[in-house]
Amino acid sequence: MEKTTTGTVISVKKQWWLKVNTKMIRAGALDGAIFPHVLKVKYIVDGKEYVRKKWILTKNRVPEKGDAVGVLYDDRKPERIKLILQ
Repeated sequence: MEKTTTGTVISVKKQWWLKVNTKMIRAGALDGAIFPHVLKVKYIVDGKEYVRKKWILTKNRVPEKGDAVGVLYDDRKPERIKLILQ
C-alpha cells in the first residue's frame, strides 16, 4: 500500500553529461535539449529518517535545496519512493 509524506530536498545536481533531445530536428546542439537532475531527498517514516537519490527529467521548475516535496512510498519498504513534484 502506498502512503505519502513530505520530504526536504538536501541537494540538487544537474547531469550535464546526459543530454536528452526533445525535438526530432534541431537547429543547434542544444536546441530542444534538456538535462536530468539528481535530487537527494530526506524524509521520515514511522520515526526513522531516510535519505534517497532520485533522477528527475522535467521541463518544469526543478526544486531547489531546502524545498519541500511530496514523497510517495511503499509502507512495506519505505526506501522505495516516487517524488510528487508540483
